[in-house]
Amino acid sequence: MIAEWMHALYGAVRVERLSPPVGSRLFAYATAGLYSGIAATRNDLPSLEGKLNGFPELPKANLSQAHDATISAVAAERVILDSLLRDGLPTTRSALDRLADSLRDARIAAGINKATVERSADLGRDIGLAIVRWARSDGFDSSRGRKYAPPVGVGLWVNDSTVATYTPQSISGVSQLVVPANPSNTMKAGTASDRGLILDRQKKAGPTTLPAVNMAGITEPYWGNIRPFALKTWDECPVPPPPAYGTTPGSALYEQAKHVYEVSKTLTPEERTIILYWADNGGETGTPAGHWLSIASQMVSEKKLNAEQAAWMMAQTGASLADAFIAVWGYKFKYNVIRPRTFIRATIDPNWEPAIPTPPFPEYQSGHSTVSAAAAATLARILGEVPFDDSTSISIGHSVRRFPSFRAAADEAGMSRIYGGIHYQISNVEGANLGRCIAEQVAKRFGKGML
Repeated sequence: MIAEWMHALYGAVRVERLSPPVGSRLFAYATAGLYSGIAATRNDLPSLEGKLNGFPELPKANLSQAHDATISAVAAERVILDSLLRDGLPTTRSALDRLADSLRDARIAAGINKATVERSADLGRDIGLAIVRWARSDGFDSSRGRKYAPPVGVGLWVNDSTVATYTPQSISGVSQLVVPANPSNTMKAGTASDRGLILDRQKKAGPTTLPAVNMAGITEPYWGNIRPFALKTWDECPVPPPPAYGTTPGSALYEQAKHVYEVSKTLTPEERTIILYWADNGGETGTPAGHWLSIASQMVSEKKLNAEQAAWMMAQTGASLADAFIAVWGYKFKYNVIRPRTFIRATIDPNWEPAIPTPPFPEYQSGHSTVSAAAAATLARILGEVPFDDSTSISIGHSVRRFPSFRAAADEAGMSRIYGGIHYQISNVEGANLGRCIAEQVAKRFGKGML
């Protein structure tokens, strides 16, 4: 059940074309709801109350009566997603409704009687409503529709991505149109065009619960104001200041940019594969948060986790990912550091282009490095450092990729942004440090748990 929900939510984030921060918020509330729906039917499972900021006291089952954990979790999830996806596409909501109906009907077919079904569904709906009220108090709504003017000055970020990188493609929640004659659609290293990484199908402008990623705009400049899930404050994990701006050889930022430039000139076929494998762009994929929750869901069967264990793992991983986005976005818009493309074209090579499009938000620190390190450290703490195969991206043309550990996968994800020419190495290193610190704070809040 848990793995099916993660697969469906990855598809929902993908087809709704959500930005990475917005996708992480959806995943975090969804995973909290699934776990809470299960935990409410048991007296031996820890509550998320006291572990997640502001988390409400939830209804509990009367254990003198029978309850079904799956039906309770499904009912809670349905209410939560009805709220979070209320501006979504009808096909998205319909697909999730069908999954919920299928899971419920499977329990009925297994012999759960009508009274237990109704009792469990009522409990789940009450839990879902409580979590929806909690979600509505996190500051997301007040960040909708707010204008943002980036500060102007020497060494500060400028959104100078070119419109020529955008192209429409056919996409659904689970698959994408792949045209064999078009190498950009097959995502083969060395032949894939950066045009194949971004979609231009924008939703209507204006306040919405599901704003589509806008690669020609500025992505979520107020995301650092969203209430964290487990961190006490968005900046609970401190970071060093970015390298000092300078345009002469030997100055800190110049040397960082020079390294990116030199790496871009000698990319190997394997490094090009890594660039595209970890791109995880909004509008084309389930974003980095979806990628890591997909990895986690693959561990459910590999490690033979039961539903309680799987839901507990997902709740912690979801919180780690969401807090990683809140923290790194806070620092990005605090420092507003210039991107490699802008710096290199102004000081080293006026015709230089990165291997993939530069995303529309400031540079320091690397979001991929931060969220990947946070998720990897959380999964390693729960499951141990184990080798695994990742099949997340086969639907967009990538082969299954094997990693010796979660840490190795996170390190590769971070390096993909250096190879891609969109981050400095210092942002990769410090982003990973930030992510691991966030995972440590989440671990302190959740405790040892049940695995």
